[in-house]
Amino acid sequence: QVQLVESGGGLVQPGGSLTLSCAASGFTVSRYRMSWYRQCPGKERELVALINTGGSIDYADSMKGRFTISRDNAKNTVYLQMNSLNPEDTAVYFCNAKAFLARFLDYWGQGTQVTVSS
Repeated sequence: QVQLVESGGGLVQPGGSLTLSCAASGFTVSRYRMSWYRQCPGKERELVALINTGGSIDYADSMKGRFTISRDNAKNTVYLQMNSLNPEDTAVYFCNAKAFLARFLDYWGQGTQVTVSS
């Protein structure tokens, strides 16, 4: 019923760009805090960026100026534009949705692999 499907990952050259998409079904993304997380090889999963229900946005410090999170309410889809990629950005990127009101809900996508390499 509730589903998050990431797409857009792949292999990219250092310095290149990539845009990830997170298509949601079974719920409305504008009613949830939508986030991108990533898990680098051998590392803990970390928050990349989030957009709150009201539209405010936060980024991890290392992403500021390089990554942009956005939300298309009409398409019920969240995006992550990634610029100036470097090999340390190589990771599985996950889309996440959280709700806090009537009941805490926490949904995750399956992840999409991003590899930055020459």
